[in-house]
Order: sequence, then C-alpha cells, then structure tokens
Amino acid sequence: MSHSAVEGLSGRLTDHVSVGLLAAAVPRVVIDDAVAEFGRGAKRADAKLPAHVMVYFAMAMALFADEDYQEVLTRLTEVLKDWGRWDAGWECPGSGGITQARKRLGSDVVREVFEQVAQPVAGMLTRGAWLAGRRMVSIDGFEWDVPDSAANAGYFGYAGSGGNRSAFPKMRVVTLVECGSRAPIGADAGPCGGKGSGEQSAARRLYRFLDQDMLLLADRNFYSFADWCQASQTGAELLWRLGDTIALPLVAKLGDGSYTSVVFASRTSAKVREQVLAAARAGADLEEFEDRARLVRVVEYEVADRGTAGERELFCLLTTLLDARSAPAALLAAGYHERWEHEQANAQAKTVLRGPGKVMRSQSPDMVIQELYGYLLTHYAINSLICRAATEADIDPDRVKFTNAVRIIRRRIDDPAAFSP
Repeated sequence: MSHSAVEGLSGRLTDHVSVGLLAAAVPRVVIDDAVAEFGRGAKRADAKLPAHVMVYFAMAMALFADEDYQEVLTRLTEVLKDWGRWDAGWECPGSGGITQARKRLGSDVVREVFEQVAQPVAGMLTRGAWLAGRRMVSIDGFEWDVPDSAANAGYFGYAGSGGNRSAFPKMRVVTLVECGSRAPIGADAGPCGGKGSGEQSAARRLYRFLDQDMLLLADRNFYSFADWCQASQTGAELLWRLGDTIALPLVAKLGDGSYTSVVFASRTSAKVREQVLAAARAGADLEEFEDRARLVRVVEYEVADRGTAGERELFCLLTTLLDARSAPAALLAAGYHERWEHEQANAQAKTVLRGPGKVMRSQSPDMVIQELYGYLLTHYAINSLICRAATEADIDPDRVKFTNAVRIIRRRIDDPAAFSP
C-alpha cells in the first residue's frame, strides 16, 4: 500500500473515532431494552451509576485494562461533564461502589447487548470477506485465565491436574467470527472442564447465529455427523476440515479434482450404508435417509511450500457446496485458510486489549462473564470501525493494524468529541 493510502486511511479512521466509538457501536436504546428485559433498572432516579453507564464501563474496562476502576470511570464521566450531561458535583465512587454497581448490572444485560449489537459488518465491496457468494464466518475457541478466587475456581475449574494443573482457573470461550472483519458475532463462555464444556458443545449453542448467506469454516475437532446436520439445517453452507478417522466412499469424481461422498451417522448399519451409496451413485435424492446420511463434497490438497513432498500434510475439506463450477476446489482450498483470521481475532482480544499473559480482573463467575462480554463488545466495535474504513479505502481490513487502531482510540476516547452523550 502506498504511503499516501496509509495517510488517507488513518485520517478516515481518526474521523470515525471522533464521532463516538462506544456510543456509536452500542446505541443507548439497545442497552435500555436489555436493562428492561432483565429488570436491572435503577431503583432510584438519582442513582450514581445507572445501568447504561455500567455497560459502557464494561467496554471501557477492555480499553483501559491496566487502569483501576476509578480511573476507568473517571475517563468515562469527565467527558460527559464537559458536555454538560453529567452533574458537575458528582464524585466518583470508590472501587467498592463500582463493584456493587457491576453486580447490580450482572452479566445477562451485557450478553444480551452483545447479541443484539454484534451483527456482520462486511459489505459486498469488503475485500477478503466473501467466497462463492457467501459471507465467510468461522468458529473456534480459546481459554482465558481468570483470577484465582474460590468462586472462580469452583465454577470454571483448572486445566490439567496434579503437577500439570494450570496456575489459574480457566474460562473456555468459543466465538463465531466474521472472517473479513475479524469481528465476533456470537460467543459462548463457561467452565473449561466438565460435561457440556467442550468446544463442540459450545459450538452447538452458536449455530443459531448462522443464516443462509453464510459459509461456516471450522477445524477438524468440530465435526460429528449430528453437528454437521445441525449447522447445515440453519441454511448456511459449510466448509469444514476433517480428520483421517472418517471413511469417505467415492460417489462421483468431479472435473476440478474434488469428489462427492456420503457421511453417515455412527450407528448406521452396513446394509443401510450400501443402500444409500447405491442410491447416491444412481443420482437419487437422499432425503429419506437424511437422519442417517448426507451427501457431501470432498476437497483434498497439500500446501506446496510446507516441507518436502513426504512431509506435507494432507488437508481434507468437507463441504455442502456440491457444484464444482460455482465453487471450484482451488477456490475452496484457498478460502479455507481464511479461518486463520479467527486465530488473529483471538489474539486481538487476549493479547492486544488485555495484554500478553494477563488474567481478567473479576473475582466472581458472573462478573468474569460480564467482563468478557465487555471485551467482546469493544473488540466488535473496533473491528467494525476498521472494516468500514478499509472498505471505503478499497483495501483488505487485514491491512489495517488492530494495535494502531487501539492506540488511536485510547488516546482520543476521553476527548469530548469521542464519547457522545
């Protein structure tokens, strides 16, 4: 990218920040609706820390992760004082008062605000966001250290055991991310161990955010026949990597080197498998078998620049996109590697916003989850901003450094123009 292009994009980015990142990304009306839904409104008209302020406070904690509660709140409210929208005689409560206000708000409100706000950002002109006419999204998980309080340890648990036990309790987070913008558009958080705590279980709770214009990318640990069916029933197309433990019988070879196959529910008898394969090879509809078998397309390839020919890893992709003309194998193979944008998105939240090796600050499970959704809201707001600016500049959002955007926002968030009253 040319130097002039960088200057032009930086100018637009700064202009967008100046109109109010937090309030623009999270409208007050959405917060008020969530507060009303969960009955978390102020009991007194003169409450020092009303619920809507505490939602913005949860976001501001992510922007200023190294500051204490009072400093974060001071940065937020001094701007409102400058606008004449905050009582000039108001004094910032101590950390205990802020903690109580966070507890009154709870995590449900912030989660609901995130789910209402976090919609796909990329437009049709956003580079790197679409594949075969579908919006690329991905699903993946990560673990986050939380403070070693008795409450957190009891709820979240530790990773490993004995001498290999983690130093801190860990929260498992699984997110649905729009690949083009790296913006999270769905999330599930909970313990790192125990029944229903795995990434597959969490992913099942996220499929409701899919729709029929999406192409879902997922790594090999997410596949099972039931999960494949559940995800595809949303109307979204799927492009998942598969391990080497699933048999993929040939149905028909396609001109681009891919082929069609059938995947089966695990307890499908050999007799039924033979019947289904015969029907598939004859071109028959498999609808009557859909609870036991699904027709799929398989794309296999190696990455040429990874080691010698004998060392290269075989990638096996499974997809619901059966037409090789509209979605050639080479296009799908290249597109699947956009899933790594999800790894970058995880690093943005954990390393850039919070800081490398840092734990979260909340001492109870509900406050940990509230804090997490504050991070997700801020992460979403920043990446939405980057995506829109990059689309206007006609460059891939990957070309805009998240770290630089965060620095700009941190410098300007306490500018009177940077937080709309």
